[in-house]
Amino acid sequence: MADSEELADRFEEHRGRLKAVAYRMLGSLAEAEDAVQEAWLKLSRTDADDIQNLGGWLTTVTGRVCLDLLRSRAVRREEPMGDTQDTVGAFVPDPVLRPLSHIDPAEEVLQADAVGLALLVVLENLEPAERLAFVLHDMFAVPFDDIAPIVERSPAATRQLASRARRRVRGATPAAEPDLGRQKEVLDAFLAASRGGDFEALLALLHPDVVLRADSGALVRGAAASKVVQGAKTVAEQALMFARFAQSAELVLVNGSVGVVNAPGGRVQSVMGVTIADGRITGMYILADPERLERLEAPGLTG
Repeated sequence: MADSEELADRFEEHRGRLKAVAYRMLGSLAEAEDAVQEAWLKLSRTDADDIQNLGGWLTTVTGRVCLDLLRSRAVRREEPMGDTQDTVGAFVPDPVLRPLSHIDPAEEVLQADAVGLALLVVLENLEPAERLAFVLHDMFAVPFDDIAPIVERSPAATRQLASRARRRVRGATPAAEPDLGRQKEVLDAFLAASRGGDFEALLALLHPDVVLRADSGALVRGAAASKVVQGAKTVAEQALMFARFAQSAELVLVNGSVGVVNAPGGRVQSVMGVTIADGRITGMYILADPERLERLEAPGLTG
């Protein structure tokens, strides 16, 4: 390669894919950016002329960086986020926001960041090596021979990691309504019922076993603390408790599906992604962590 500028240009050609890999691995946009930057630093210190497949090399390097990050935070993620066991599992990955009116559904399918929040939540429950094997192989078609050195296992053992992860993902990922128009109808009705304080209408829109995950961060306490609650009645009560926020809510695309952002005065206070099946909400994923929301990109949504 002629010079560092040419190398940087070639790296930029792969940045989108690398960020998609890191986001699926980490569920954090900021950490994904850091992982990609670390891959660039490693490349800049390497004799790139010896790299035959730059894209493959960068993908595996990014995977290794992400694996190290997952392992380093594993203990922290296993700890409760608050004072009660209700907060265990309340972590909600960083959402990717798009204006609902600016995205063609066919185009959104092609977006590298369109992986759903529900799937990212399931991936959070995998062991780091399982997550790496599943993400790299099943989502990005990286051969097991290339993944094996990263997880320090044989290709056969790496294949078993991905297979085990695949079974867990299939068993835990909820069915979802793919049509954006139907998603919008349900959320329009949900917001109308919340704003009107209509408890019965809320119940009708929620699956009996609906699960709500609310991630408010480690420092928020009281009614707004991080929590996991299940059941239509309990979730509907939560919706009424925070009905005032529905007044300033607007529909957006959250990871490629219709969701809700609450941004009074142009400042994002919460983002909610949902899973909808058969006309009812089966899962709700709310990020209300002030620190993480401060770093969230919300292009064209507020202001």
